[in-house]
Amino acid sequence: MNAEDLKRMAAEKAVEFVEDGMTVGLGTGSTAYYAIKAVGRLVTEEGYELTCVATSLQTERIARESGIEVLDMNAVESIDLTIDGADEVDPSLHLVKGLGGALLREKIVAAATDTEIIVVDSSKVVPKLGTRSPLPVEVLSFGSDHTARKLRALGCDPVLRTKEGEAFITDGGNLIYDCHFPEGMDHPYHLEMKVNTIPGVVENGLFLDVAKKVVVAHPDRIEVLER
Repeated sequence: MNAEDLKRMAAEKAVEFVEDGMTVGLGTGSTAYYAIKAVGRLVTEEGYELTCVATSLQTERIARESGIEVLDMNAVESIDLTIDGADEVDPSLHLVKGLGGALLREKIVAAATDTEIIVVDSSKVVPKLGTRSPLPVEVLSFGSDHTARKLRALGCDPVLRTKEGEAFITDGGNLIYDCHFPEGMDHPYHLEMKVNTIPGVVENGLFLDVAKKVVVAHPDRIEVLER
Protein backbone atom coordinates (compact mmCIF):
# COMPACT_ATOMS: atom_id res chain seq x y z
CA MET A 1 0.00 0.00 0.00
CA ASN A 2 1.13 3.53 -0.68
CA ALA A 3 1.26 6.44 1.78
CA GLU A 4 -2.24 7.64 0.90
CA ASP A 5 -3.70 4.20 1.60
CA LEU A 6 -2.03 4.21 5.01
CA LYS A 7 -3.35 7.68 5.85
CA ARG A 8 -6.88 6.68 4.89
CA MET A 9 -6.74 3.47 6.96
CA ALA A 10 -5.53 5.29 10.07
CA ALA A 11 -8.12 8.04 9.71
CA GLU A 12 -11.02 5.63 9.24
CA LYS A 13 -9.90 3.66 12.30
CA ALA A 14 -9.90 6.85 14.39
CA VAL A 15 -13.41 7.72 13.23
CA GLU A 16 -14.63 4.47 14.77
CA PHE A 17 -14.35 6.27 18.14
CA VAL A 18 -16.92 8.91 17.09
CA GLU A 19 -20.34 8.40 18.70
CA ASP A 20 -23.68 9.88 17.75
CA GLY A 21 -24.36 13.17 19.55
CA MET A 22 -20.71 14.07 20.11
CA THR A 23 -19.03 17.42 19.64
CA VAL A 24 -16.12 16.67 17.30
CA GLY A 25 -13.04 18.66 16.39
CA LEU A 26 -11.86 18.26 12.81
CA GLY A 27 -8.14 18.52 12.21
CA THR A 28 -6.11 19.90 9.33
CA GLY A 29 -3.80 18.20 6.87
CA SER A 30 -3.55 15.33 4.45
CA THR A 31 -4.37 12.62 6.98
CA ALA A 32 -7.14 14.59 8.68
CA TYR A 33 -8.72 14.99 5.24
CA TYR A 34 -9.64 11.29 5.22
CA ALA A 35 -11.10 11.59 8.72
CA ILE A 36 -13.28 14.51 7.64
CA LYS A 37 -14.60 12.53 4.70
CA ALA A 38 -15.37 9.56 6.98
CA VAL A 39 -17.16 11.80 9.49
CA GLY A 40 -19.14 13.22 6.59
CA ARG A 41 -20.33 9.71 5.73
CA LEU A 42 -21.48 9.22 9.33
CA VAL A 43 -23.61 12.35 8.99
CA THR A 44 -24.95 11.91 5.47
CA GLU A 45 -25.28 8.12 5.27
CA GLU A 46 -25.79 6.96 8.87
CA GLY A 47 -27.72 9.90 10.27
CA TYR A 48 -25.32 10.85 13.05
CA GLU A 49 -26.09 14.19 14.69
CA LEU A 50 -22.72 15.76 15.39
CA THR A 51 -21.61 19.21 16.44
CA CYS A 52 -18.33 19.95 14.65
CA VAL A 53 -15.67 22.64 14.82
CA ALA A 54 -12.80 23.09 12.36
CA THR A 55 -9.14 23.82 12.99
CA SER A 56 -8.67 25.80 9.78
CA LEU A 57 -10.54 27.53 6.99
CA GLN A 58 -9.44 24.72 4.68
CA THR A 59 -10.91 22.11 7.01
CA GLU A 60 -14.14 24.07 7.32
CA ARG A 61 -14.49 24.12 3.53
CA ILE A 62 -13.83 20.37 3.18
CA ALA A 63 -16.25 19.61 6.01
CA ARG A 64 -19.09 21.62 4.48
CA GLU A 65 -18.46 19.97 1.11
CA SER A 66 -18.78 16.61 2.92
CA GLY A 67 -22.19 17.48 4.37
CA ILE A 68 -20.95 18.48 7.85
CA GLU A 69 -22.33 21.54 9.61
CA VAL A 70 -19.46 23.47 11.20
CA LEU A 71 -19.90 25.80 14.17
CA ASP A 72 -17.69 28.63 15.36
CA MET A 73 -15.35 27.59 18.17
CA ASN A 74 -17.02 30.09 20.52
CA ALA A 75 -20.35 28.30 20.03
CA VAL A 76 -19.22 25.18 21.93
CA GLU A 77 -18.26 24.84 25.59
CA SER A 78 -16.09 21.76 25.14
CA ILE A 79 -15.20 19.11 22.58
CA ASP A 80 -15.65 15.40 23.19
CA LEU A 81 -13.20 14.15 20.61
CA THR A 82 -10.82 15.66 18.07
CA ILE A 83 -9.19 13.75 15.23
CA ASP A 84 -6.05 15.35 13.83
CA GLY A 85 -2.75 14.44 12.23
CA ALA A 86 0.82 15.06 13.35
CA ASP A 87 4.22 15.52 11.77
CA GLU A 88 6.03 13.55 14.48
CA VAL A 89 5.08 11.31 17.40
CA ASP A 90 7.66 10.23 20.00
CA PRO A 91 7.50 7.23 22.40
CA SER A 92 5.75 9.37 25.05
CA LEU A 93 3.09 10.37 22.47
CA HIS A 94 4.38 13.94 22.41
CA LEU A 95 3.86 15.59 19.04
CA VAL A 96 5.20 18.08 16.57
CA LYS A 97 2.41 19.62 14.51
CA GLY A 98 2.05 22.58 12.20
CA LEU A 99 3.48 21.71 8.80
CA GLY A 100 -0.09 22.17 7.55
CA GLY A 101 -0.01 25.74 8.83
CA ALA A 102 -2.86 25.49 11.35
CA LEU A 103 -0.97 24.93 14.61
CA LEU A 104 -2.52 27.86 16.50
CA ARG A 105 -6.13 26.84 15.90
CA GLU A 106 -5.21 23.17 16.33
CA LYS A 107 -3.79 23.91 19.77
CA ILE A 108 -6.84 25.95 20.81
CA VAL A 109 -9.14 23.11 19.76
CA ALA A 110 -6.92 20.50 21.44
CA ALA A 111 -6.98 22.43 24.71
CA ALA A 112 -10.79 22.26 24.73
CA THR A 113 -10.88 18.55 23.84
CA ASP A 114 -11.45 15.63 26.21
CA THR A 115 -9.95 12.98 23.89
CA GLU A 116 -7.42 13.97 21.24
CA ILE A 117 -6.87 11.21 18.69
CA ILE A 118 -3.90 11.54 16.37
CA VAL A 119 -3.70 9.65 13.09
CA VAL A 120 -0.38 9.00 11.37
CA ASP A 121 1.40 6.54 9.16
CA SER A 122 4.38 4.73 10.65
CA SER A 123 6.92 7.10 9.07
CA LYS A 124 5.82 9.80 11.54
CA VAL A 125 6.81 7.75 14.61
CA VAL A 126 10.26 8.89 15.73
CA PRO A 127 12.61 8.15 18.64
CA LYS A 128 13.02 11.86 19.40
CA LEU A 129 11.14 14.97 18.32
CA GLY A 130 12.96 16.91 15.65
CA THR A 131 14.28 13.77 13.98
CA ARG A 132 12.38 14.21 10.72
CA SER A 133 10.46 17.46 11.07
CA PRO A 134 11.29 21.05 11.95
CA LEU A 135 9.41 22.76 14.75
CA PRO A 136 6.89 25.23 13.29
CA VAL A 137 6.67 28.47 15.26
CA GLU A 138 3.95 31.00 14.45
CA VAL A 139 5.08 34.61 14.91
CA LEU A 140 3.79 38.12 14.40
CA SER A 141 4.99 39.79 11.22
CA PHE A 142 5.97 42.88 13.21
CA GLY A 143 9.62 42.50 14.19
CA SER A 144 9.77 38.99 12.77
CA ASP A 145 13.49 39.27 11.94
CA HIS A 146 14.20 40.01 15.60
CA THR A 147 12.01 37.09 16.66
CA ALA A 148 13.94 34.82 14.30
CA ARG A 149 17.25 35.86 15.85
CA LYS A 150 15.93 34.95 19.30
CA LEU A 151 14.80 31.58 17.96
CA ARG A 152 18.23 31.00 16.41
CA ALA A 153 19.82 31.60 19.81
CA LEU A 154 18.03 28.46 21.03
CA GLY A 155 20.20 26.36 18.72
CA CYS A 156 17.97 26.03 15.67
CA ASP A 157 17.95 27.26 12.11
CA PRO A 158 14.67 29.18 11.68
CA VAL A 159 13.53 29.22 8.04
CA LEU A 160 10.67 31.52 7.04
CA ARG A 161 7.94 29.44 5.42
CA THR A 162 7.00 30.54 1.93
CA LYS A 163 4.33 29.63 -0.59
CA GLU A 164 4.65 30.39 -4.29
CA GLY A 165 7.58 32.67 -3.58
CA GLU A 166 5.82 34.74 -0.92
CA ALA A 167 5.75 34.47 2.85
CA PHE A 168 3.14 31.94 3.98
CA ILE A 169 0.35 33.63 5.95
CA THR A 170 -1.65 31.65 8.50
CA ASP A 171 -5.41 31.88 9.03
CA GLY A 172 -4.58 34.22 11.91
CA GLY A 173 -2.57 36.54 9.65
CA ASN A 174 0.82 35.52 11.05
CA LEU A 175 4.09 34.10 9.72
CA ILE A 176 5.66 30.69 10.42
CA TYR A 177 9.31 29.90 10.98
CA ASP A 178 10.22 26.25 10.55
CA CYS A 179 12.93 25.71 13.15
CA HIS A 180 15.41 22.95 12.34
CA PHE A 181 17.27 21.46 15.32
CA PRO A 182 20.31 19.54 14.02
CA GLU A 183 20.36 17.11 16.97
CA GLY A 184 16.62 16.99 17.53
CA MET A 185 14.85 18.24 20.65
CA ASP A 186 16.23 16.62 23.80
CA HIS A 187 14.17 18.58 26.35
CA PRO A 188 10.83 19.50 24.73
CA TYR A 189 9.20 20.89 27.91
CA HIS A 190 12.12 23.24 28.50
CA LEU A 191 12.23 24.19 24.83
CA GLU A 192 8.52 24.96 24.72
CA MET A 193 8.90 27.33 27.68
CA LYS A 194 11.89 29.06 26.08
CA VAL A 195 10.16 29.50 22.72
CA ASN A 196 6.97 30.85 24.26
CA THR A 197 8.83 33.53 26.24
CA ILE A 198 10.24 35.13 23.08
CA PRO A 199 8.35 38.36 22.28
CA GLY A 200 6.61 38.01 18.94
CA VAL A 201 5.98 34.28 19.22
CA VAL A 202 2.26 33.50 18.96
CA GLU A 203 2.41 29.69 19.34
CA ASN A 204 4.68 26.74 18.70
CA GLY A 205 4.12 23.28 17.24
CA LEU A 206 5.05 21.25 20.31
CA PHE A 207 1.93 19.40 21.50
CA LEU A 208 3.02 17.83 24.79
CA ASP A 209 0.70 15.67 26.92
CA VAL A 210 -2.09 16.27 24.40
CA ALA A 211 -2.70 13.00 22.55
CA LYS A 212 -4.78 10.38 24.35
CA LYS A 213 -4.64 7.92 21.45
CA VAL A 214 -2.40 7.67 18.40
CA VAL A 215 -3.60 5.53 15.52
CA VAL A 216 -0.60 4.33 13.50
CA ALA A 217 -0.98 2.73 10.09
CA HIS A 218 1.79 0.23 9.37
CA PRO A 219 2.06 -1.48 5.98
CA ASP A 220 0.66 -4.69 7.52
CA ARG A 221 -1.55 -3.52 10.41
CA ILE A 222 -3.23 -0.68 12.31
CA GLU A 223 -1.83 0.01 15.79
CA VAL A 224 -3.56 2.10 18.47
CA LEU A 225 -1.22 3.61 21.06
CA GLU A 226 -2.72 5.05 24.24
CA ARG A 227 -1.45 7.34 26.96
